Amino acid sequence: MRGCVRTPPRRVPIIACMKVHSAAGPAALACLVALSGCSPALNWRTVTLEDAGLVALLPCKPDHAVRPVDLGGHKADLSLWGCDADGATFAVSHLRGPGPAEADAALVRWRGAVLSRMQAQPVPAADAATAAEAFAPPKALALPSAVRVTAQGRTPGGTPITAHAAWFGRLQGSEMHLYHAVVYAPAARPAVADTFFAGLALQ
Repeated sequence: MRGCVRTPPRRVPIIACMKVHSAAGPAALACLVALSGCSPALNWRTVTLEDAGLVALLPCKPDHAVRPVDLGGHKADLSLWGCDADGATFAVSHLRGPGPAEADAALVRWRGAVLSRMQAQPVPAADAATAAEAFAPPKALALPSAVRVTAQGRTPGGTPITAHAAWFGRLQGSEMHLYHAVVYAPAARPAVADTFFAGLALQ
């Protein structure tokens, strides 16, 4: 970044991000307090998210936290990995979900909670308003609610923010796993988001 003195990235304790998660699902908007000012350029690296069965491509070393949540009556431990780099916040969340019959509805509730928290509106595409597109990495289930969205909204403090977000699930044996991946930035970062989402790989 021209004219920017490189300083170590400001890290937000991941537990602070977790405090803004609703009972129905996470919306790590508290991490956005770290978005202002200069930050190093992106330095992508592969990160294995332990116990999630997922590998992610992240531009920063993530913090990790676990807390109990209630996802529409289903109680589970939510794991969140998150970090910030180059003016954006990157986060991946995982939980062991309800049975396959309830997984789709659980993802819908999770997505609704995240978008509601940021007072989101879909970002219009070049030729049409696009609310969501199918998103299913290899080994993921082709659930109707497994989608990727780009939405504009505001942080709890009122600052404009754009989210590139995806939700998906997989079945391992008889156990359902649900995931949420997101990039938050002051403005849309489609190329960064494409790299981030392309790097998600279920193991």
